[in-house]
Amino acid sequence: MALLLRLLLLCGAADVTSSLSITSPEHMIEKAKGETAYLPCKFTESPEDQGPLDIEWLLSPADNQKVDQVIIIYSGDKIYDDYYQDLKGRVHFTSSDVKSGDASINVTNLQLSDIGTYQCKVKKAPGVGNKKIQLAVLVKPSGTRCYVDGSEEIGNDFKLKCEPKEGSLPLLYEWQKLSNSQKLPPALVTEMTSPVISVKNATTEYSGVYSCTVRNRVGSDQCELRLDVVPPSNKAGTIAGAIIGTLLALAIIGLIIFCCRKKHREKKYEKEVHHDIREDVPPPKSRTSTARSYMGSNHSSLGSMSPSNMEGYSKTQYNQVPSEDFDRAPQSPTLPPAKVAAPNLSRMGAVPVMIPAQSKDGSIV
Repeated sequence: MALLLRLLLLCGAADVTSSLSITSPEHMIEKAKGETAYLPCKFTESPEDQGPLDIEWLLSPADNQKVDQVIIIYSGDKIYDDYYQDLKGRVHFTSSDVKSGDASINVTNLQLSDIGTYQCKVKKAPGVGNKKIQLAVLVKPSGTRCYVDGSEEIGNDFKLKCEPKEGSLPLLYEWQKLSNSQKLPPALVTEMTSPVISVKNATTEYSGVYSCTVRNRVGSDQCELRLDVVPPSNKAGTIAGAIIGTLLALAIIGLIIFCCRKKHREKKYEKEVHHDIREDVPPPKSRTSTARSYMGSNHSSLGSMSPSNMEGYSKTQYNQVPSEDFDRAPQSPTLPPAKVAAPNLSRMGAVPVMIPAQSKDGSIV
């Protein structure tokens, strides 16, 4: 009897705790960065659940140092979604009427910071239920570049490389030859799933167009390259051409330096000659100006002289006229002096001077 009573109590307790249940299974969701993640949370009620409906979503970030964050709440027929700044405007209920039993949410424009454990809690007293969902945000491979590392010549060793700019690990690689009937050299077959293909002792059969596909769990990317294996180049000719070109360049540079130095010396010589000219030496006087100035200076003295002293004056003063001004050869051809009439000389301010005549013995006539 006691055992039967205990079983009845356990069944009653089970009915109470299982009155509200979440039917969505717990599982892990993987999505690419920038996509939208659907996090399901559907529940059922029982007639015993008569309390107000409250729904709460929590995020436990992948970084264990951060505390759980409330991201969205439904309570009292209202929605509150501005609790977590990193998800503000990017989390929404998928159903317009959550009372119908659908508390699922969408997280849009996924970022790497959205990685973590999301927990859905539904409460309608006396029933309570919760579920957890793991969300992983991966990055698709993108910006993949294919290139040849080395010299594409017969007999050389080089590498074919396939490198994505970004992409979440693990990454899978697949090489294909798209030309020459898609025939692959036997040495390359074992490396067609590697990011790097090593080519040893290359021959022309390696030439062709190759493609590399990189993929992970959320996407893929592809690139192509063209490989042309050619005969070795004439290295001796290349070296000789480089030497000749270098010598020509040095010769041209030397010529430019020589011309510049020569021009500099010419300018320096011109400056030295210019500075040697004496600037304090006045220009030579003309014959006419010298004579006029000398005669004008003696007008007054001649007018005041008497016949008694005229003889001494004629012997001394007239002989003092500078002969160098009259005897000096002209520096440049000059025009003959023009004759000026007496009236014109008077208007110009000239003063008439009487010069006494002398006899052969020196006496004044």
